[in-house]
Amino acid sequence: MKDFAKDNDLTVLVGEEYLDSKRVYVSDISRPGLELTGYFDYYPHERIQLFGMTEISFANQLTPDERLEVFTKMCTESTPVFLISRDLTPPKELVEAAEKNKMPVLISKLPTTRLSSVITDYLDYKLAERQSIHGVLVEIYGTGILLTGNSGIGKSETALELVQRGHRLIADDRVDVFQQDEKTIVGEAPSILKHLLEIRGIGIVDVMNLFGVGAVRQSTPVSLIINLENWDPKASYDRLGSADDYQTIFDVDVPKMTIPVKVGRNLSIIIEVAAMNFRAKNLGFDATKVFENQLTELIEQNKQNNQGDANS
Repeated sequence: MKDFAKDNDLTVLVGEEYLDSKRVYVSDISRPGLELTGYFDYYPHERIQLFGMTEISFANQLTPDERLEVFTKMCTESTPVFLISRDLTPPKELVEAAEKNKMPVLISKLPTTRLSSVITDYLDYKLAERQSIHGVLVEIYGTGILLTGNSGIGKSETALELVQRGHRLIADDRVDVFQQDEKTIVGEAPSILKHLLEIRGIGIVDVMNLFGVGAVRQSTPVSLIINLENWDPKASYDRLGSADDYQTIFDVDVPKMTIPVKVGRNLSIIIEVAAMNFRAKNLGFDATKVFENQLTELIEQNKQNNQGDANS
């Protein structure tokens, strides 16, 4: 709760000495309406308890003894904190119950609905399950591209060239990913690797110091995975872009493509074009479908021409 209060610019009314010992494990927030009426059969005691104008106004209609009894019941050992929105003044019985039961009380200037949204997003980010993926994460024209492949395939060198071409680095070597919602995977760099690239033969390169703050970003949604592999003349590679492949990360299927690495191929330009083509598909323009339609029209036209020649 100490980090929670600091990161969200919250004022500690009482219980600052208890913030270090208080933890929250769920991102859901409780607005204790039924609890103020005395109904505690399904009290979500493990959640942050958010009091807005509605809750404070209702509590002020209760008698002092009723308020003290209700607030005391709400102060369970696993309840993280009482949070008051809109700079409202809480009832003195709430403060009394909190002090007696070693419960922190925090104050925010934000309106209740806005505060609830901000806190939920914050907790979703902090409490999300994370996993590490070996790879390099870059942002190309606003699209998060995760480069994967065996060590030494050229991921970091490709990322460096992409940064030189005006794109941004998020993470090199190890990418920490988490699921933001049902459709979005977000990637970021571990704190020890932020803004750093490892280039064999040179060593560690600080991208932000060399190329400026515009060359890096803290995190980005992973929109496309590009797997780099050594060219195999016996392998069959997608030449039309019609093959749909995905890699599942947590519960999200992320589009994936494989690009063969071969001497003479400019990987940075190829990946840049792959990102632009991916964006174009998402905007409704699919070059593969255009080619297939043109091919169908050409076949149909040749068929009609052949029938005309046969009739003449």
